[in-house]
Amino acid sequence: MREGFIREEFSKDLYKPDQWQWQEGDLTVTRSCQWSGPGCHQGCSVLFYTKNNELVKIEGDPNSPVNEGRLCMRCLNMVEMVNHPDRIHTPLRRVGERGNNQWEEISWDEAYDEIVAKTKEITEKYGAKSISTGMGTGRNASWQTPALAFAGFKTPNDNAGMLSGDSCYTPRMMAMNALFGSTCIADMGQCLEKRFDDPRYSIPDMMLIWGNNPIVSNADGFFGHWVIDVMRRGTKIIVVDPRLTWLASKAEVWVQIRPGTDGAVALAMLHVMIEEGLYDAEFVDKWTYGFDALKERVADWTPERAAEIAWCEADVITKAARTFGAAGVNGTTTLQWGLKLDQQKYGVPAAHAIACMQIITGNIDVPGGFICINFGYTQSDIREAIAKDMMSEIKDGRLGDDYGALRRVGYAPHSSTDATLVAMETGEPYPIKMLYLCSTNPITNMGAESKRIYEAMKSIEFCVVCDLFITPTAAAFADIFLPVAMGCERSGVRGWYTPLRAINKVTDAGGKGDEVLMLELGKRLNPDYFPWDTVEEFDNYCMENLSSVPLKMTFEELRDKVIAYPDFEYRKYEKGLLRADGKPGFQTATGRIELYCTMYDMAGVDPLPYFDEPTESPMRTPELMEEYPFVLSTGARSWEFFHSEQRQSKAMREFHPDPIVELNTEDAAALGIKEGDWVNIENPHGKIRQKARVVPTIKKGVVHCEHGWWFPELAGEEPTLFGNWESNANCLTTMCDFGPSGYGAPYNTQICRVYK
Repeated sequence: MREGFIREEFSKDLYKPDQWQWQEGDLTVTRSCQWSGPGCHQGCSVLFYTKNNELVKIEGDPNSPVNEGRLCMRCLNMVEMVNHPDRIHTPLRRVGERGNNQWEEISWDEAYDEIVAKTKEITEKYGAKSISTGMGTGRNASWQTPALAFAGFKTPNDNAGMLSGDSCYTPRMMAMNALFGSTCIADMGQCLEKRFDDPRYSIPDMMLIWGNNPIVSNADGFFGHWVIDVMRRGTKIIVVDPRLTWLASKAEVWVQIRPGTDGAVALAMLHVMIEEGLYDAEFVDKWTYGFDALKERVADWTPERAAEIAWCEADVITKAARTFGAAGVNGTTTLQWGLKLDQQKYGVPAAHAIACMQIITGNIDVPGGFICINFGYTQSDIREAIAKDMMSEIKDGRLGDDYGALRRVGYAPHSSTDATLVAMETGEPYPIKMLYLCSTNPITNMGAESKRIYEAMKSIEFCVVCDLFITPTAAAFADIFLPVAMGCERSGVRGWYTPLRAINKVTDAGGKGDEVLMLELGKRLNPDYFPWDTVEEFDNYCMENLSSVPLKMTFEELRDKVIAYPDFEYRKYEKGLLRADGKPGFQTATGRIELYCTMYDMAGVDPLPYFDEPTESPMRTPELMEEYPFVLSTGARSWEFFHSEQRQSKAMREFHPDPIVELNTEDAAALGIKEGDWVNIENPHGKIRQKARVVPTIKKGVVHCEHGWWFPELAGEEPTLFGNWESNANCLTTMCDFGPSGYGAPYNTQICRVYK
């Protein structure tokens, strides 16, 4: 092991699972939940070892049912990141022209005073709606920042960090909420404190893993090694992915498809399952709506038709459908799906089709199945509760509520980032003149069409960036930089599915936690809506207002317990636990799971799953493919990085020094490209360079380049901006190409050429 990863033997004899904090010699040990930043979506249970107010070691908490002591390399490297010399510890004010990366230190009071003064000035001149807030993916700030937007700045325009089409989980969420009336997740026993020892639980016989590499991504509150846990107990898997992942190598069937053709393959699998009777007819008859219409829709979606579109073999599609369907008829299936479904223009209908496959097996809300869960984003209850008596007034005229059919009928958790971009560019329907960006780096990571966003942001009169380090976005645009706390430097409540976890502050490096920023700035902007004097008071307010979580305790009680499990029931639809009226069924217009979605029908969206080609693709734009012959996929996760984070880390960069583009062995040979060559990736939207990895495990005709790349070791001032334009995959993507629903964007379905 390299120096940064040398670990002492875990002190089992000193470990005290009945306490949340104790002493081991001169070290204080604290049980907590490490939620970003830096980090990921999951929130693993950890032991923080501190000495003299400094983090000196981190270990996984072996007493946690969540991760059972297991940690990824990013978490094990927290000590380096927390104590990194490039971290910002005090507020900064820009000196001179934007983009020169010159700063002066100021006090928190000075920073807050300047933000409040500019907020008042801009509100008086343009109106509160001219202020837009943005937050990063997988962040604690994903609810405090909108709360500050609504109740502090009094703007409805909170957005997902310029992520086009809200294409991170939202397309799948829209599909699930419309079909089920709730969110569903794969049951790995994570809702039960005893997990596999709970007599109610049984493992799935078959898991369908689609567009997702969970052991690397740990996406959406899902600890990827849970998949391995159930595989060790007998679960078989099917994987749909353009690349051969480790899980795909262990699959009963691996369906290797062209990116963006997921919907076509799912429709063909539905065709086989329905034609061959591989579904639960009793469940379909009693608990679903629209099966006959679905059957008619997929009647001509043969595996041969889908195989031609998806560049795969018809018999592989057939085998996958039969394997999954038979497992569902004879046992239990579940579904674990991922971001690649969201990051295509027609991600909502693709998710609809895949969900229908799981639905017709009947394995809904059963042990080991696809379980309905209504306590996901627990703190989302709070962000609107804070400003509840202002919400209808504030949301009137929100940007992008006319951007797509589902947004028009109110299915919109945020303002539209695409509409925000247009407003910055044109001033229509009104201008955006102030940005408050928390833990997001849009010109490097979340925003598609990076240079377009960069040019549009030049029109902003005032920009606040809250982050751990000076990023390209901060260097280019921040007038005020506010340093934020890392996971061990703040207290809070970790929801996002189950269980509920306490985040316990163990050290202080000068940055502010997301709750502290919200409270301190909110009190200055609109004090009537931020009545709490301390974070502890606010954390207790959170615990008292988790309306979707049937669990009542104080934050202190949660801290002492460390992890708390709400009561969980299977087959809630049979017991009247899903509907507001207490009747059996699902919270939909028909009271059933809607294969034919009446809400979509009402909104003017196709009520049945369908497939359409990406805007630029071999089928839709064959003439462009003559110049740009490869399908370009972006955004797969790596072990070392979470999106654009950790590029400062010596340890992570030692393992992963350069941005990587994967090419198929035959394609590379035809281009004269060898392993390790630096190559250009170019398309109609831009050009970048990355280092070639030549492998036989990616589909021929497809290339995959990494996202989130910038180089903190390079100059931060314009025009370099830490090398933001050199290898940034979002120079090759497009904004404002979202689906008819308003959701989904083609991060995963571009075209390109590659050359040395």
